[in-house]
Amino acid sequence: MNKLVIVLAITAVFAAACGSDSTSDPQPTSTSVPTAATTVAGIDPADFQSTVDNPYFPLPQGSIFVYEGKEADADTGETLQVRGEVTVLLETFVVAGVETTVVEDKVYEDGELVESTRDYYAQHRDGTVYYFGEHVNDYEDGEIVGHSGEWLAGEGESLLGIFMPSDPQVGVEFEQERAPAIAEDRSTVIAVDQSVTVPAGSFTGCIKTEDINPLDGVTENKYYCPDVGFVREETPPDGQLDLVSY
Repeated sequence: MNKLVIVLAITAVFAAACGSDSTSDPQPTSTSVPTAATTVAGIDPADFQSTVDNPYFPLPQGSIFVYEGKEADADTGETLQVRGEVTVLLETFVVAGVETTVVEDKVYEDGELVESTRDYYAQHRDGTVYYFGEHVNDYEDGEIVGHSGEWLAGEGESLLGIFMPSDPQVGVEFEQERAPAIAEDRSTVIAVDQSVTVPAGSFTGCIKTEDINPLDGVTENKYYCPDVGFVREETPPDGQLDLVSY
């Protein structure tokens, strides 16, 4: 069985010496192997909108999503109670010349804030949601202690990634983060037409993805449901995070 593969082939091209300004829009070039290709330097901002309304990852401004669950501490193995608060801010931020939606994501472990990020997304005219990077604050005892995993498309070797395809079907693969040695998350759609029940409600027509972080070897399963977006995360062996309100 052939896999549908979305390949984010983004190459930084700087051809000032020869006066070239070649640009390739992020459009599928084949019905069997959709390819999103562009150069960060050659992105046409007119092809993107900051409004994100992809059915599987909608980000209406002002919306708030709250998640609760548990996970194992990577160092001690101790079970931690986790809470996530995700807010789509009433502002935009320009990355690589593209106006993006700003999403603030706060993570609490046993009631203590451990990370706060600002994530940047924009939607291509074909409906694909692209991920343009994130600013990160790591916390310990209420103080900022680092910025691990921080990246922006167009800075250094970092390139924009595909966060959600316009038509996520089984077998579609995509690279959500393209920041070498910093953030390299990859995702594959492994099931569609799923039913999921979480504290926030019961949903149908959902997709299930397998997400791999090659930098730490962690694999997760995530569920995205129409008109709601991300509703559940499962991290082996028994970690889970569920949508409780939105």
